[in-house]
Amino acid sequence: MKGIVLAGGAGSRLYPLTQVASKQLQPVYDKPMVYYPLTVLIAAGIRDICLISTPEDLPRFQQLLGDGSQWGVSIVYFEQAKAEGIAQAFLIAESFIGKDPVALILGDNLFFGGDAFPRAFGEFESGATVFAYHVKDPERYGVVEFDADGKAVSLEEKPAKPRSNYAVPGVYLYDNEVIDIVRTLKPSERGELEITDVNREYLRRGTLHVTRLSRGTVWLDAGTSSSLHEASSYVQTIEKRQGMKLGCPEEAALYRGFLTHEQFEALVASMPKCEYRDYLADVSTEVKRVGIKSA
Repeated sequence: MKGIVLAGGAGSRLYPLTQVASKQLQPVYDKPMVYYPLTVLIAAGIRDICLISTPEDLPRFQQLLGDGSQWGVSIVYFEQAKAEGIAQAFLIAESFIGKDPVALILGDNLFFGGDAFPRAFGEFESGATVFAYHVKDPERYGVVEFDADGKAVSLEEKPAKPRSNYAVPGVYLYDNEVIDIVRTLKPSERGELEITDVNREYLRRGTLHVTRLSRGTVWLDAGTSSSLHEASSYVQTIEKRQGMKLGCPEEAALYRGFLTHEQFEALVASMPKCEYRDYLADVSTEVKRVGIKSA
């Protein structure tokens, strides 16, 4: 399975911060925002990753992430000259996707806790898999409605009167049919190719699978100044309490087996002296002491 991180858009809701750097390059406590979705993909076993962003911001992502080899993955980059909807990502990255299934994650969506994503990625075979997360303000999101048997029966994009409190967060898994489906879409009133329309087509075909995320899973959308601050505070609280970092691609790569312990140690040694390096050095020591096996 290939993986896409969509990190485009103008970031107007974060103005004037985005006059300096892309939304997905803003700090979420101690790491750039893009580290968090990248870590989700790596932890789920994705090694081939494409990052899509604006022509202006792509060089900054390339400077930060490089080709991904430091984490045992491959990262390539594609331009989104004009933001025309989430589903546009599949047309932009068509040559990257090839004949493979693909996972798309939004660059400003942060997820913590639970094993729903690695399990869903590992079990994926065909059709589409999306997730459902209980929220108090579903009118802000794409909403999925379930029948009495827990089967998804409808999907709506930002409805004025939501039929449930289950929002669809920004992680989507699709088979290769997604490219042909997107080609048939017509832009919405917003002038965008809507991801909800893609999911509706899979629902119509009877091949849409919806996984409800458990209470142990945290989903944060860091697209506004307030939510960015809330996400940073959450990460700081959890890391201070547990002594474990969230959104750490180096650690995820080690436990996934993308890096050997020797490669991990060399990567840590190459970093400047800082709290981040100290944490990874402690991870290395713990792996040696306890003998934690890679996933």
